Amino acid sequence: MKGGYVYIMTNKHNTTLYTGVTSLIMKRMLQHKKGIFPGSFTDQFLCHKLVWFQHYHTITEAIAMEKRIKRWRRTWKEKMISERNPEWRDLCEGWYHPRDLE
Repeated sequence: MKGGYVYIMTNKHNTTLYTGVTSLIMKRMLQHKKGIFPGSFTDQFLCHKLVWFQHYHTITEAIAMEKRIKRWRRTWKEKMISERNPEWRDLCEGWYHPRDLE
């Protein structure tokens, strides 16, 4: 079984959080940044900044963790993000060439 990632994205001002799951993190981030799915939550709220992610050995484990995180209070999510990424910088910055984002 293939591994998976749970990730949290936010918008420019860190006011909206989105939690997702994927087996291909780089591909999924490019989809979010390019707005491949018009009308999706991340597209509507401009959540294009990856601020936290975690790899799991199986996609089943990742999905279970995603479901847990989605039930958490925002303050718990903020604490988890800040422990690993205190500046809330975009963790996938530099993963792509600028023309990939066009």
